[in-house]
Amino acid sequence: MPDSPVLYVLNGPNLNLLGQREPEVYGRETLADVQARCERAAGKATVVFRQTNHEGELIDWVQEAAGKADALVLNPAGYGHTSVALLDALRTLTIPVVECHLSNPAARERFRHRSYVSAVAAGVVSGFGPLSYELAVQAALGLAQERSRTADRSV
Repeated sequence: MPDSPVLYVLNGPNLNLLGQREPEVYGRETLADVQARCERAAGKATVVFRQTNHEGELIDWVQEAAGKADALVLNPAGYGHTSVALLDALRTLTIPVVECHLSNPAARERFRHRSYVSAVAAGVVSGFGPLSYELAVQAALGLAQERSRTADRSV
């Protein structure tokens, strides 16, 4: 892993409305606030932070991360419950993936209890509001660092 690892933080649909949409569920911080938290938590790592409302664009970014990132934090939002295409894209990755949610999907509506992303994620951080992102960033970078150390020992 380079001195400055690259971390992709990708966000799915409606997260551009953070701070406005259902603040009782998602909180009052904006997506820009969440991005700042991620950048602080990442320390010297380079953070590529993106949000889209379009499934194909999210998949394009996952595929891009395969060649450019050391780890991926993904809040798939609603696509986590519906997108087999996103699952298929994530299966192509060899970097650590950490799934992240502001709310706790297991404590919400039944249809939110299943996540296709969880099937390929190293772990899931959910239910801590914006702190979920900070914890997910720390976990993803820690996994990437451990992966790098293991690769270095095998050479």
